[in-house]
Amino acid sequence: MGSFKDADPTLGFLTRKETEVKLPRPTRVKNKTPAPVQITAEQILREARERQEAEIRPPKQKITDPTELADYRLRKRKEFEDLIRRVRWNVSVWIKYAQWEESQKDFKRARSVWERALEVDYRNHTLWLKYAEVEMKNKFINHARNVWDRAVTLLPRVDQLWYKYIHMEEIIGNVAGARQIYERWMNWMPDQQGWLSFIKFELRYNEVERARAIFERFVQCHPKVGAWIRYAKFEMKNGEVVRARNVYERAVEILAEDEEAEQLFVAFAEFEERCKETDRARSIYKYALDHIPKGRAEDLYKKFVGFEKQYGDRQGIEDAIVGKRRFQYEDEVKKNPLNYDSWFDYIRLEESAGNKDRIREVYERAIANVPPAPEKRYWQRYIYLWINYALYEELDAGDMERTRDVYRECLKLIPHRKFSFAKIWLLAAQFEIRQLNLKGARKILGTAIGQAPKDKIFKKYIEIELNLGNFDRCRKLYEKYLEWSPENCYAWTKYAELEKSLCETERTRALFELAIAQPALDMPELLWKAYIDFELSEGEFERTRELYERLLDRTKHLKVWISYAKFEASAIVEDGVDSDAAEDQAQDYPREQKEQCVQRARRVFEKALNYYRTSAPELKEERGMLLDEWLNMEASFGEVGDVSLVQSKLPKKLKKRRSIITEDGPAGYEEYIDYMFPEEAQTSNLKILEAAYMWKKRKVSSDDDED
Repeated sequence: MGSFKDADPTLGFLTRKETEVKLPRPTRVKNKTPAPVQITAEQILREARERQEAEIRPPKQKITDPTELADYRLRKRKEFEDLIRRVRWNVSVWIKYAQWEESQKDFKRARSVWERALEVDYRNHTLWLKYAEVEMKNKFINHARNVWDRAVTLLPRVDQLWYKYIHMEEIIGNVAGARQIYERWMNWMPDQQGWLSFIKFELRYNEVERARAIFERFVQCHPKVGAWIRYAKFEMKNGEVVRARNVYERAVEILAEDEEAEQLFVAFAEFEERCKETDRARSIYKYALDHIPKGRAEDLYKKFVGFEKQYGDRQGIEDAIVGKRRFQYEDEVKKNPLNYDSWFDYIRLEESAGNKDRIREVYERAIANVPPAPEKRYWQRYIYLWINYALYEELDAGDMERTRDVYRECLKLIPHRKFSFAKIWLLAAQFEIRQLNLKGARKILGTAIGQAPKDKIFKKYIEIELNLGNFDRCRKLYEKYLEWSPENCYAWTKYAELEKSLCETERTRALFELAIAQPALDMPELLWKAYIDFELSEGEFERTRELYERLLDRTKHLKVWISYAKFEASAIVEDGVDSDAAEDQAQDYPREQKEQCVQRARRVFEKALNYYRTSAPELKEERGMLLDEWLNMEASFGEVGDVSLVQSKLPKKLKKRRSIITEDGPAGYEEYIDYMFPEEAQTSNLKILEAAYMWKKRKVSSDDDED
C-alpha cells in the first residue's frame, strides 16, 4: 500500500525511484601513461567504413504491358497526392509531380498539376518559370505565351519573367511581339538594366531612331549621371557629335549639383578632348572645379592635371598643380578648421597664384574660425591671420580702406578685458602714421592705453612723441605709465633720462627720489645704479656718498660694498672719468689727495669686513672676494697703497668633502672649497691646546688613583 501511495500518475503510477536513470559508475583510470600503439581518428573512420554493410537497393522493375504501366502510374500518382496532402506548401513536391507527369507525356495532367500549384502560391516566380519552360520545351508556343502573359501580369516587378518572355518571342522571330512586350514592361518603369536591354534589342535590328527615342524616355525615367553618359556615348558611337554635345549640355543643366556630377564633367571633358576641342575641355574642367565641392573633386583634379600636361602650356600646368594643392588644403581645413597652420599654407598658395578675390575669400574663411575659448594661448596663432590679412591688403593689394577695416574689426574681436595683443595696436598705429594720419595713430594708441595698457604700447607711443619733439606729451605718457606700473624701474629710469636730456636736474633728482621711495620695485639695483651714475655725472660726490650709505641701509650686498669703495678711490677724479679708469689715473694726482682717497676706501673695506665678520660669518666666500678686491686696489695705488695690510687678513683655501643627501638617503660625497681666516685659525689652535691640557690632567689623576 505504501508503494501505491508513492506512485505518480504522471509517471504511469511508478515511483520516482523506479524511474531514475542509473548511470554506470565511472571507472578510475589507474594507469595514465600513453598506450604503446596509438589509434588515430583516420584509422577509426577507415575501420568503420570497412565494416559498413552494403546498401540494399530495390530491384529495377521492367514494365512489359499496359496493365502494369497503368498500375505503376496509379501508384506513383497516389504517392504524389498523399505527399501533397501532407506538405501542400512545399513547391519542390509540386514541381516533381508535374515533371513526372511530363515524363509520362500526359501534358494535360501536367498542366493540371502546374495550375493547382499556382493556386497554392502564385507569387513564387520559380513555378511560372518552370511551367513556361515545360511548355516551350515541348513546343507548345501558345500555351507558353499564355503562361508568360499571366506571369508578367501578376508579377510585373520580376525582371526575369519579362526577359524570358521577350527571349522566347525573339527566338521564334516575333520581333514586333517582343517590342510590344518591352513597351508593356517600360510602362512599369523598371531599373536601368531593363531600359538598356530594350535599347540593345532595337540596335540589334538597326533601329537607331527607335533606340534614340528609348534613350530619351530612359533619361527621363532615370535622371542619373550614368544614364546621360550612356546616351551621349550612344550618339558619339553613331557619329552624331553635335547630338552628343547637346546631351552633355542638357545633363550639366539638370545634374550640376548632383553628388556624381564629377563623373559627368570628366566624361564631358574627355568627349571634347576626343573631338580635338581642347579649349572647350579646359573650360569644362575649370567650370567643374569652381562648382563642385572640393571633397568630391579628387578624380577631377587628377584628370585636369593630366590634361594640362598633355595639351597646356607652362602656365596652364602650374595652374593645374595649384588646383590640386588647393584641393588638398581644402580637405585639411575641412577636417580641422581650427588648424591655423593649414590656413597659413593655403593662403600662401593662393598668394602665389595671385588671384585677389580668391585670396580675400580664403582670408575671410580663415578669420571666421574664431578660437572657442577666450584664452590667450588659443589666440596666439589665430591673431597672425589678421596681421597677414592687413599686411596683404596694404602692401600687395594697395587697398588702404580695407586695411583700416581689417585692423578695426580685429581690435573689436579681441576680448581686451581678458587679454590683448600689443602687436595689433602698434601695427594699426604704425599703419596710420604711414598714411600721415597722426591723429588716428594717437587715437589708436590712446585707446590701447585705456583698454589694455602694456609696456610695449607705452614705449612705442613715447618713442613716437619723442621723435616728434613733443616733450610735454612724453611727460604725460610717462606719468600714465608709472600710474599703471609704479614698480617698473625701466619706466622710472627712462623718465629721469628724459628730464636729464632736457637739463632739468632738479626734476631728475626728484624723480629718482620718488622712484627709490616706492614700496616695491622689479629691478631696484638698476634704479640705484642709474641714480648714483647721475649724481656722479653731476660731480655731486657728497650726494653720491650719501646715496651709497642709504643703499647700504637697505642691502649689504658684496657688489654695493665694492662699488662704494671704488667710488671713494676715485672721488678726486674730474667729471666725465669713470671709476675703472680712475684707478689707473690715481698716480697722476697729488699725494695728499691720493692718501685721502685711500683712507676713505679703506674705511669702506673695514666697515664691510666688520659686517661680514660679525653679522654674516657664514658668507665666507663673499668675504674672501672682498679681500681680493681690496688687495687689488691697494696694489693699484702704488706707493700710497699698503698690500701687507690686506695680506695679513687673507684666508687660507681648504679643500674639504661633504656628504650628498638626497630623498633616498646618502648619495656619496662632493668636494668644496672652504676659507680659513686668521682669527679662526687662532681659535682652533687654542681649542687644540685646551683639549691636550684636559687629556694630560685626566691621565695624571688616573695614575694617582692606581698608586
